[in-house]
Amino acid sequence: MRPLQSRLHLLAAAATLALPTWHAHAADAANGDGAPPLLTPIAEVRLRSESVTQSGMPKDAEALTLRGRLGFETAARRATSLLVEGELVWPLATHYNSTVNGKTEYPIVADPEAHEINRLQLTSTAIAGTRITIGRQRIALDDQRFVGNSGWRQNEQTFDALRVINTSVRQLTLDLTYLDQVNRVNGPESPVGRFHGDSYLASAAYKLPAGTLTAFANMLEFDEAATDSSSTVGLRFNGSRALGPGKLGFLASYATQHERANNPLDYEADFHALALTGAYREWSLEVGFEQLTGDGVKGFSTPLATLHRFQGWADKFLTTPPNGIDDRYVTAGYAKAHLLGLERLSATASYHAFDAERGAGDYGSEIDLQARAEWKRLRVGLKFADYAADGFATDTTKYWVDVEYVW
Repeated sequence: MRPLQSRLHLLAAAATLALPTWHAHAADAANGDGAPPLLTPIAEVRLRSESVTQSGMPKDAEALTLRGRLGFETAARRATSLLVEGELVWPLATHYNSTVNGKTEYPIVADPEAHEINRLQLTSTAIAGTRITIGRQRIALDDQRFVGNSGWRQNEQTFDALRVINTSVRQLTLDLTYLDQVNRVNGPESPVGRFHGDSYLASAAYKLPAGTLTAFANMLEFDEAATDSSSTVGLRFNGSRALGPGKLGFLASYATQHERANNPLDYEADFHALALTGAYREWSLEVGFEQLTGDGVKGFSTPLATLHRFQGWADKFLTTPPNGIDDRYVTAGYAKAHLLGLERLSATASYHAFDAERGAGDYGSEIDLQARAEWKRLRVGLKFADYAADGFATDTTKYWVDVEYVW
């Protein structure tokens, strides 16, 4: 296990070397030389209520949590900037199982109390066409199906990593990351709140006239979750084109996976995704299919993904079942700017039908609904998920109300 303190000491030392330059820059700004502000503040507050009714649980969950993020990012000096951000999650109503509070009579709402450094990173653009970031950082690749920050949860997922992005070749983006700690949504008090190990992420994305073709490889190793240590390689193509007054979007993705490093299993699994999206003025419609295969023991694994975005908001498939999963879904959306005095108003409705990929088992279905409103820096959301079990898990209904202010 690699102690976080050592890594942060190295980052702090690097920041100390850079601070004299930033201090001189601050003096220049004070003297009115037109230099940009030394510090740009970061401030976010989100209050959220989450209610969960789950068959088989003796009590319904009622959670009210408040999240605050405060920090700053310095102006770049010598092509290097520093970002520091703290995150605090306060449970105000605690009738729920946070995964660490021992209240197992309630359904899980994975928003435990947390007080930690959310991001602490140095970013350099000193090399032409290259961006290098070291430290605790947010990483969200493509649609976050394989790597994301799980931003829906109050305590987001971040990575202690070294990341290099190069765009020197026209239309080509190379993205390489080494990470040795994943700071998960479960929080530092959870036995699975930190994943340690030597993991590597690599992708090459090339822009074509019809869309973007991305080749990717994720080589994961976790000391705390050995059965999720895996090697995944795949291709992804997504794009869109205008059709008269509307637009057609498309996505196709394939990946194959097998065990890696300390994983005791011997398995192979595949991932397939297809989606078509049509948009006309304020309206949109998406029809899609996603398949994660399984061999009866282990299903295709995506432990670093923003899982809440996929396979239903009720979060019944955060871990792929051993027999895999087929998810057929349709999503209708509406979004309008400058409506009812709001800067933006949107609504979404989705339906999912879930089946086992291996065998002929049914898993169930789910309906998801959401409405969001934005006015200046204020955002308000209403959200609903209803999972009807049919051979997998249990009936679950969830409601959310959230209010967020972003500086």
